Amino acid sequence: MKKNKKNLKEKLKVILNGIIMGTANKIPGVSGGIVAVVIGFYEELIFSLEKLNIKAFKYILKKNYNKFWEYTNGEFLCLLFLGIIISFFSVSLILDILLTHFEINVWATFFGMILSSLLLIIPKVKKWSVETFLSLFIGLMFGLFISFSDPLIENENLIFIFFCGIISISGMTLPGLSGSFLLLILGNYNLLLVDSVNVLFYSIINILKLNFDFFNINENIKMLKILFVFVLGCIFGIIAFSKLLGHLLRNFYNNTMALIIGFVSGTVPVIWPWKKIIYFTDNTGNPIVNEIGKNEIKNYLYFLPELNSFSNLYTLLFILIGFIIIQILEYYGRKN
Repeated sequence: MKKNKKNLKEKLKVILNGIIMGTANKIPGVSGGIVAVVIGFYEELIFSLEKLNIKAFKYILKKNYNKFWEYTNGEFLCLLFLGIIISFFSVSLILDILLTHFEINVWATFFGMILSSLLLIIPKVKKWSVETFLSLFIGLMFGLFISFSDPLIENENLIFIFFCGIISISGMTLPGLSGSFLLLILGNYNLLLVDSVNVLFYSIINILKLNFDFFNINENIKMLKILFVFVLGCIFGIIAFSKLLGHLLRNFYNNTMALIIGFVSGTVPVIWPWKKIIYFTDNTGNPIVNEIGKNEIKNYLYFLPELNSFSNLYTLLFILIGFIIIQILEYYGRKN
């Protein structure tokens, strides 16, 4: 059946959804897939990505581009990914500044958003059984394992970079599983989401200025090669995960949603606002600084807040704000 073309308002809505989703994907501990579930376009996303298969490829070979566009729900995917790209070079930069200057309040907002999301996705399990509770437990254990794993050391091996791409894109297709946080665990968050992206950004700027001296620097070429392999891994991962999830949603809907709820619950500690950062240190006890001038994070020490402190009560206010934001997004998704 032929899909109706979207009007301008609907197109802008999909782009906005992409911006919100892309922003969430950039934040360690927050899953872009959660946004898709809460706003209400998760299943359309998964089933559309699942259409990027051999049949779609055959349409391209036959130069039947209209059929390819219709079959893959191309308009929806292109508008959504446009929003994600916009967020990557705009909103996420703002978030980086906020995390630098208002870290605890930002994490508190994210924490409230995750709690709110949990309340909204729990009712999506229509029938609870022994199997669904087992799925919930498995998801919870996996989420906790990821949350408390120690980060690895940065690795520039291209095969490992490809693997990082497969893993990182999971945050878009698996609600509760943060691709950015997994990159932190794998030790390549700065390399792939900061350093290489910065090189790409400055490459584009230099090309627009018709200045190609930038590409004579070996380090820049290496970074662009790393980013290219990472993107290939993301493309492979998003197609593979979408096929798996499409099958699970059609045949094991309740168990899949219970597994997702477990993921979300298990990764909640990652964004607990009250935590002390533990840095890697050298032999003299000074923090080790990475290539972009930031201290290398080793792990986090979590603690409970004292509620008689004004600053902690102020942080609780941001948890409430985050909670309300998700409720508004859910209302927006339900209304539309």
